[in-house]
Amino acid sequence: MDKMKKGSKSGRPPVQHFKPGTLKRLLSYMAKFRVRLILVIIFIILSAAAGAASALFMRELIDSYILPLLSQTNPDLSDLANAIFTIGSVYLVGLLSNYAYNRIMVDIEQGTLKKVRDDMFRHMQSLPIKYFDTHAHGDVMSHYTNDTDALRQAISQSFPQMLSSIVTVVSAFVSMLYLSVNLTLFVAFFAFLLMVVVKYIVTHSSRFFIKQQVDLGTVNAFVEEISHGQKVVKVFCHEEEAKKDFDEKNEALCQSATAAGKYGNITMPVIGNLGYLLYVLLAIVGGAAGIAEMPNLSLAGMNTLTIGTIISFLTLSRSFINPIGQISMQFNMVIMALAGASRIFELMDEKSEEDEGYVTLVNVKEENGKLIECEKRTHLWAWKHPHSDGSITYTPLRGEIRFYDVDFGYKEDKPVLKNITLYAHPGEKVAFVGATGAGKTTITNLINRFYDIADGKIRYDDININKIRKNDLRRSLGIVLQDVNLFTGTVLDNIRYGKLDATDEECIAAAKLANADGFIRMLPDGYQTVLEGDGSGLSQGQRQLISIARAAVADPPVMILDEATSSIDTRTEAIVQKGMDALMKGRTVFVIAHRLSTVQNSDVIMVLEHGRIIERGSHDQLVAEKGKYYQLYTGAFELE
Repeated sequence: MDKMKKGSKSGRPPVQHFKPGTLKRLLSYMAKFRVRLILVIIFIILSAAAGAASALFMRELIDSYILPLLSQTNPDLSDLANAIFTIGSVYLVGLLSNYAYNRIMVDIEQGTLKKVRDDMFRHMQSLPIKYFDTHAHGDVMSHYTNDTDALRQAISQSFPQMLSSIVTVVSAFVSMLYLSVNLTLFVAFFAFLLMVVVKYIVTHSSRFFIKQQVDLGTVNAFVEEISHGQKVVKVFCHEEEAKKDFDEKNEALCQSATAAGKYGNITMPVIGNLGYLLYVLLAIVGGAAGIAEMPNLSLAGMNTLTIGTIISFLTLSRSFINPIGQISMQFNMVIMALAGASRIFELMDEKSEEDEGYVTLVNVKEENGKLIECEKRTHLWAWKHPHSDGSITYTPLRGEIRFYDVDFGYKEDKPVLKNITLYAHPGEKVAFVGATGAGKTTITNLINRFYDIADGKIRYDDININKIRKNDLRRSLGIVLQDVNLFTGTVLDNIRYGKLDATDEECIAAAKLANADGFIRMLPDGYQTVLEGDGSGLSQGQRQLISIARAAVADPPVMILDEATSSIDTRTEAIVQKGMDALMKGRTVFVIAHRLSTVQNSDVIMVLEHGRIIERGSHDQLVAEKGKYYQLYTGAFELE
């Protein structure tokens, strides 16, 4: 959706526009149900035709059956009974048709929404990390809730009702012409005045309905953010400020929703009352014309207005005016649905993460000194590198990573890393030390290709990582982050997240390696204990241990530990460190830590400051140099 322009002095919301082609794209999702849509159209036409036929039949019923009976001493009611049975059959056809198309629309509605949600979620999984770093999670969630719910109402109610109303208006208009051209012209003039009123209401209401969807997404985003950070809110006594912020956003939603509701809710009463006014005027004009026996022009020729004709015409006038009100009422719902659809398609049109890599990671086995690709997991990996001449090269995965003069910034004008050159030999443990914001985590983000570098090169086993397919690259990396994410499911399922085909025994072995087995067995159902709410029933340290076990079961050749033990107490850290040391054996490991005790046994320690590597060497070498690392180690200078 286009960005909003500044509001006008009148206080009206800024003009907003749908994403071009929104309606066309929405209809394309319904195209797979074209056979059922054709049936819906047929049933709608039958329903409208039944309504028009029953109104026309009123003239015949009154003029040909009821009035003649009034002058008979012993009236024969058999013909009247047959006529009533006939009109009853017409009403039944209309009723069944109405039920049928509404029932079919439920299937179309749910099928369409399922496809929309599937495509939206599938595309969301392809978006780069940058998208989630720059968009509020609550607003993203709003696409799956409020926006799709607005679509549901439009597909199941608004679209069919609008189509039904249009068909009813057309059939009623033709039927009125059949009865009386004179009175139809009077109704048409009144309808023109009515449409002017409707246009004014809809024009003012549509912009508020669009703004309502945007404000709803903003409120959801804020609620999700505050709910997630409730502990921080309470620790810093930020409740009142949070309430004020929420009140501001909720007030904006309240105003847009109130304005939308105000215009939306007055539509039917205004049109309904104008319809009653037309009914009265038609009764007066038609009655006077009938009494005066004025000539009446109809599609059937010249005739006089009868009581039956006037009653049928009055009934048709209601069938003509009421649907106009329904169309205008449902138009607001369609506007809101299109606003939701526009937001959904905006997400779908976000650029997917680009991947031009062609080097893949495969399982191999060694036969006669040659690497042979195989499907089964062998714990021996190789990079499969196809060449333009059709030949294929297999490079054993060693876990060597090198940076050459790498520059990077999350924003072009604000570089985070400057001229970074480093190397990690296979099986080496490399530690990054530095103040917050020095660029430690950014380096690991570049190894993962969560972000791509602006300048320089990164090579993995002498292969430019831009040539490696991202999924294969990330499959070769095990990551333990400072912020742990656990998912709803058993402890075993959460550990198995690192390797979906891992057996229970492999998961338990990984937990033992991470020293998580002890506390897991003390849980109510052990490894089958169901975790909910991101593992809220566990301590931060226990959650971190499960995260380490998840990385262990993946058994990757390269490990990245980003503040992995920062949430664990010193005593537990010593226990975990032993398990992690076992986990690190034979692997290239990158460690980010504030606690220098966790990096002392690293092969290489790199000290970062303002995006540059200012010192590198082993613990003993850096202490001997008495530089920044020495100051940190001796406490003369502390990490911020």
